[in-house]
Amino acid sequence: MRRHLPLTPGRAAIAAALGLALLAPLPSAAAADPPRAPAPPSAAAPARGDQPHASYWHPDTLLDWDPGTDPDAPFNRSRVPLRTRVSDPALRANANARAGEGGITGLVSFGPTSDNPSQGSADPDYYAFGHWQYLDKLVFWGGSASEGLILAPNATVIDAAHRNGVKVYGTVFFPPTAYGGRIQWVRDFARRTGSTFPVADKLVEVARYYGFDGWFVNQETAGGDAALATDLRDEMRYARALGPVDFMWYDAMTESGAVSWQDALTSANDSFLQEGTRRTSDSMFLDFGWNAAGLDSSRTLARNLGRSEYELFAGIDTEANGYRTSVPWNAVFPPGRPHVTSLGIYRPEWTYTSSTDRADSHAREARFWDGPHGDPSDTTTASAWKGLAHYVAESSAVTAKPFVTSFGAGQGDFHHSAGVRVATGGWNNLSLQDVPPTYRWLVESDGTALHPSIDFTDAYEGGSSLRLTGRLDAVNTVRLYQTRLPVADDTRLSVVVRTPAAGPTRLSAALAFTDAPTTFTTLDLGSTTTSGWEPKTLDLSAFAGRTIAQIGLRASGSDASYDVRVGQIAVYDGAVDVTAAPTAFGVLGATDVSPTRKSLRLSWTAPAGPVHHYEVYRRDAGGRTFLGATPNDAYFVPGLDRVGTETSTTLEVEAVSAEYGRSPAATTSVGWSPATETNLALNRPATASGSCNSAETPDKAVNGSVSGGDADKWCTTTSAKWLEVDLGSVRALNRFVVRHAAAGGENDTWNTRDFTVKVRASAGEPWVTAASVTGNTAAVTTHPVSVTARFLRLEVTRPTQTTDPAARIYEWEAWGS
Repeated sequence: MRRHLPLTPGRAAIAAALGLALLAPLPSAAAADPPRAPAPPSAAAPARGDQPHASYWHPDTLLDWDPGTDPDAPFNRSRVPLRTRVSDPALRANANARAGEGGITGLVSFGPTSDNPSQGSADPDYYAFGHWQYLDKLVFWGGSASEGLILAPNATVIDAAHRNGVKVYGTVFFPPTAYGGRIQWVRDFARRTGSTFPVADKLVEVARYYGFDGWFVNQETAGGDAALATDLRDEMRYARALGPVDFMWYDAMTESGAVSWQDALTSANDSFLQEGTRRTSDSMFLDFGWNAAGLDSSRTLARNLGRSEYELFAGIDTEANGYRTSVPWNAVFPPGRPHVTSLGIYRPEWTYTSSTDRADSHAREARFWDGPHGDPSDTTTASAWKGLAHYVAESSAVTAKPFVTSFGAGQGDFHHSAGVRVATGGWNNLSLQDVPPTYRWLVESDGTALHPSIDFTDAYEGGSSLRLTGRLDAVNTVRLYQTRLPVADDTRLSVVVRTPAAGPTRLSAALAFTDAPTTFTTLDLGSTTTSGWEPKTLDLSAFAGRTIAQIGLRASGSDASYDVRVGQIAVYDGAVDVTAAPTAFGVLGATDVSPTRKSLRLSWTAPAGPVHHYEVYRRDAGGRTFLGATPNDAYFVPGLDRVGTETSTTLEVEAVSAEYGRSPAATTSVGWSPATETNLALNRPATASGSCNSAETPDKAVNGSVSGGDADKWCTTTSAKWLEVDLGSVRALNRFVVRHAAAGGENDTWNTRDFTVKVRASAGEPWVTAASVTGNTAAVTTHPVSVTARFLRLEVTRPTQTTDPAARIYEWEAWGS
């Protein structure tokens, strides 16, 4: 892409990582010798258990690629088929928006070319795009001279896009010579062998194996000629015939072989789209310098070629300025008239790279796509950027049963399964993103409108839920999903809700049907009996033979501080399906990160029947801990931590059906080598809420001794009783040991009764509970954990078995490596 602009401040390190690999000129030494991507691993490599990444190549290394010998290949496969979408003009949110005309393509860089983890990571700070309803195609943007020119999308992005009916393309990027480009790479790419194009054969093989839809070809390297341009056109036609595989061509190289951006479809580049009766590519991305006259002539030429003008994507560059970018909107989307072409957005992830945190990122994304008011129906603003919802009507892939959403955003700070917390800690994984609401947010009310939001503090499944808050003083209808779901005699609607206390939800499910798509029928959800998650299952047999066009919620009544969470909405037939357990569950490879931590590559054989995803757990003495999930039959576990001195760890995988029924678990085990643990808290700096006297200070609790009498302990009578230890660096911890009053020879009625151990990695993070104890009477307690932390905190809530107010801790040990 030409005319790159500098990035704006904010998240500078991330932005630099995303941009510099594409744009920075290489040193002169690099230009003298073409850099090569790493050679494919040998057949022995799959025994490794380290992090798999999205695939990237130069043309010659792509020829050597074989999924049977590439250890990362199984982890990059998408198992989610491309879903059918609908867009009913009668249900568009914005009166100005048009359906079935111009679409939107996004060129998105989720990470540097060589650093796109295949299946997410343990970092919640990620671009979890959530406005698929306005996107038709996503280009997994990347490629650089120093890393690789050809980048395949990772599985998580393909899964999320396909679940929303959006096609995904990999990138072929031949950079300008100023950024390390070499025309020989283009010739290698387009080389013929007889009647075949070997690189094209591989492009089709990669797309088929990984499960994505096509390639975006960006040829900006100077030095070509007409013969090379002809070879590239013939190569795309050849690959399309092998298909199914799409190609999108970028307006840079012309038919003469020169790099000369046209900013339009012209006689100099039109054969890259269509040549006579021969279809060359499926679409073209027009460079950023277009104007109204150029787009109008492009439309005319496309039609004369027998192609739709909406296969042309007029490009805008939002990398630097996001929704502050100047765009001649009326040239592409004229008010009150059909769209002239489609729109291509270069780097819409500005909403993330320019933000300060997740909340700011989501607010910027809402402004970018939905408009200034977070309401796609109201895009009135003095700003030139009204939001994409102003121009393009929403599409929806909710077109088949079962339909289940838990409002998962593809990232979170914990993980819940059926309302139970099964893991604590941040994560991102777009494979686990649910179909986001079609309307973000559309609330109809004659009074004060409630505020819907994706809430990251609670969830029924995954790491987030839908929350409705505000002053309820009138009927509020929250339109959520446009759908096309036929109702049968046994169709059910399930809504899982949570209220702050037992009582009325004041909430109804709201359904509209295709025979009256804007009229809602409501079904009362009644009251809750607890403050926990409660499913409400509704029989839809009375509507058999009709088709659901919209799903929403309606709140009515009066509540000055209305606060209801919705953890799941599901539409399905009959009883909830449960699949058989996976089989052949085993470890492909393991890597020792430390003596007490491994990374693992796991695989299994899928059972018969539809599976939404698989969940992987470790089995502990007191239950199990969630390790991750994927729709795939292979999964990478970045960190399995040893608990205490265990010699093996049992792992489980279960299949979750499309209706969220869970199969029995398949099991396997991982062995541990003998390892020496260390008390990492010994003699480390300690602070506390107070001390009973000058001898019973916090350092006495980490001095390694309990035999020094009454003065060999920490003691406090403060109202809040806490002890903190700084380990100096983040360490892997396997267990905590607390030695209470009787361990030092004092009365056993003074042993600590109720206490909590909390941890965090840095001083700026919130404390996370690692162990919680109530009703203890023992002199010594041991608490197996699997955490990494630098700072430790012991909070005493009931210090003794009696009314004695003093907490007495003779030693607090943190064992790990």
